[in-house]
Amino acid sequence: MRKTIILLTLIACCLACTGNHKKKYSMTNETLVRLETTLGDITVKLYDETPKHRDNFIKLVKEGAYDSTLFHRVIKHFMIQAGDPESKTASDTAMLGSGDVGYTVPAEFVPSLYHKRGALAAARKPDNVNPERASSGCQFYIVTGNVFSEAQLINIENDVNQARLDTIFQNLARQHMKDIYKMRKADDTAGLLALQDTLEAQAKAQLKQEGPLRFTPQQVQAYTTIGGAPHLDGGYTVFGEVVDGMDVVSQIEGAKTGKADRPVQNIRILKASIIN
Repeated sequence: MRKTIILLTLIACCLACTGNHKKKYSMTNETLVRLETTLGDITVKLYDETPKHRDNFIKLVKEGAYDSTLFHRVIKHFMIQAGDPESKTASDTAMLGSGDVGYTVPAEFVPSLYHKRGALAAARKPDNVNPERASSGCQFYIVTGNVFSEAQLINIENDVNQARLDTIFQNLARQHMKDIYKMRKADDTAGLLALQDTLEAQAKAQLKQEGPLRFTPQQVQAYTTIGGAPHLDGGYTVFGEVVDGMDVVSQIEGAKTGKADRPVQNIRILKASIIN
């Protein structure tokens, strides 16, 4: 009798645990996407914290937009890039990377989502033509990166913040080009220096308001252990991560490349599909 009670109790506990597991899994409601490539499968998880990018990626996957596209840009110790619709039927000598779907996605910068190894992020046009840092509607990359020391991370912070400050200053200066031309024509050096001081102060204030790049302890831990591409943080939207298939990512990263970092032998996404 006592053995029967113990057995029934154990069965009840197992059923309870199984039920809780299923409930927990369904509550996370994570979206998983499988990229079937010519070198193997890569599975990525899409973050709910970046809903615009998540929903756009899901939409494109369901439409078959990524099927037959190439990994057209591969840089060792940095990243692998794909998603150019023009790559589906491109010749072996075609220059790729400028294809799009006719729209961009507003940036979604989330401090807790960063460019660690395996991060899935959106490509975009550079700051000088895209000051709002809107993402490409279709092109994406997966980070491979490097491992960094803490000293190197401090240097990266300083470099990135200085570059951002310079970009803000240049954008502000463009708004005063007429005044600058007039003062130059009049040899008004004092006026130019005064405007420069004003714009520098405004640029510093804007950078402070936006928040300069400062790596969190979690970022430092990741970048000094598994590695990544820390200089991209705060500039490109991270919207997911690889949960299976980093060995395939490594194979793609190691491919021999030619012009514009395009693999000499085509590496293709055969099919992309939602698996959860």
